[in-house]
Amino acid sequence: MNEGRAGRTAATALVDALVLQGTERVFCVPGESFLGVLDALYERRAAIATIACRQEGGAAYMAEAHGKLTNRPGIAFASRGPGACNAAIGVHAARQDSTPMILFVGQVGLAQAGREAFQEVDVGTTFAGLAKATLRLDDPDRTPETVARAFTLAMTGRPGPVVVALPEDVLSRPCTAPDIPPGHCAEPGPDDAAMAALGQRLRSAARPLLIAGGSLWTAEARGDLEALAARLCLPVATAFRRADHIDNDHLCYAGDLGLGANPDLAAMVRESDCLIALGARLDEPTTAGYTRPAAPHPARSLIHIHPDPGEPGRVFRTDLAITASGPRAAAAMRAALESGPWADMQPFAEAWRARGRSAYEAWQRPRPCPGPVQLAEIVAWLRERLPAHSIVTNGAGNYAGWISRYYRFRRFRSQLAPTVGAMGYGVPAAIAAKLACPDRPVLSVNGDGCFLMNGQELATAVAHRLAIVFLVINNGLYGTIRMHQEKTFPGRPIATDIAGPDFAALARAYGAQGETVVDTASFAPACERALAAGGPALIDLRLDPDAISTTASLADLGGRPVP
Repeated sequence: MNEGRAGRTAATALVDALVLQGTERVFCVPGESFLGVLDALYERRAAIATIACRQEGGAAYMAEAHGKLTNRPGIAFASRGPGACNAAIGVHAARQDSTPMILFVGQVGLAQAGREAFQEVDVGTTFAGLAKATLRLDDPDRTPETVARAFTLAMTGRPGPVVVALPEDVLSRPCTAPDIPPGHCAEPGPDDAAMAALGQRLRSAARPLLIAGGSLWTAEARGDLEALAARLCLPVATAFRRADHIDNDHLCYAGDLGLGANPDLAAMVRESDCLIALGARLDEPTTAGYTRPAAPHPARSLIHIHPDPGEPGRVFRTDLAITASGPRAAAAMRAALESGPWADMQPFAEAWRARGRSAYEAWQRPRPCPGPVQLAEIVAWLRERLPAHSIVTNGAGNYAGWISRYYRFRRFRSQLAPTVGAMGYGVPAAIAAKLACPDRPVLSVNGDGCFLMNGQELATAVAHRLAIVFLVINNGLYGTIRMHQEKTFPGRPIATDIAGPDFAALARAYGAQGETVVDTASFAPACERALAAGGPALIDLRLDPDAISTTASLADLGGRPVP
């Protein structure tokens, strides 16, 4: 630990603070406004890897994915103005996904601030509605304090992104303040009164259903959830894109809620007489536009457990609100059942649990779609072929529905997908995952429109020789928007056709392996070659445009297929 030395600049102190906090890598597009930080990263390159990205949006997504995967703040650096604005999408994702993340933004010097200097943006104003907090380093001697505060804010309560502005003239000034070692972040847990009230609610329920969600879960927390579910014969659903919070092979797992959820599971949510939201925010996708349960007054009992005391009751009237993180509450519930005050609690009706499981398994039976590429069969093959500890990433688009419906997430933190529903996430998230977990297979699933948002980061994967399989589900459409167009304005499509490149050729141009697959039978051998490539490999999977979703074709909606 540094006690403050002459000649140390604020930039050097900042990087020293990152090292103390255990930061393993940072993601950035280099900029002249934080040259001092880049030089300090060079000095500490044995401790922190600096990943140079191709666009700040990709860097911010990588930082968000790293935070989601490791439960520690992902770190991104961007330059002022244009860089900050590009990186904003990753900050938004971290906010809605409750992911710990810190974005450091190089800023114009204090002497120029407020004059609309070259590339100046007011970071506090720009990110006020996106970030959990915004800070500005005005005093070089407060550098260790500012970094420590940013980490604490990102991790405590409901985790989220913190944006720190770094005026370039402050970075070059001497910092004589000592380093601050990492501190302990408070994690709220349920008290005895809350556990007693929760136990009383459960004892009086006949058809309870638990929805697991939220961030900062661990493998141990998932084990607690699985144990209490098995002990109580309690069906468990997962919030939107949180399917890895429970082993999908577990007999109590009933499926994931979100976009395109199983109608039978949705019916169980509506019929449940005791709905327990464990860590989940009960956002719009999870609740189908705040209709399951119905806002603002659910028809039946709602227990909401969340680390932010302001979240329960914000949208839905809550019968019991408990301020606790999902992992702490799961541990407390398991302990109460095994040797505590709930030890005599009887399991719920087996038929209720079995209904959820049978509905999930029926939902996973492949449904044919138009064209020679049967995406349900391909995802079912991936489900059986990929090792259980594989990490699967995706962005936004109807193509992701096939992953949600037909894949099974068996190990903890095997799903990286944005609850913010942003396109362009799948490629950078896969890069962050492979850097953090080099021994785990990583599959990046993208639509063609989604890939084109951040496909340039394929160059980053090639530069680091990352063995990632990139799957581009290519139907020549912004498929989700086309689907909504045909539902709302039938026969009047506009701006949703994509004239995409030859993705396999593009991959080869970057230096990756690239193949094109036009039918189901050809996929398995192509994927085996990609898995064995030893570096980045891309499969351009040509999906019939008429296969618009897992439940409908474009023709079913009255639309015209793209020629």
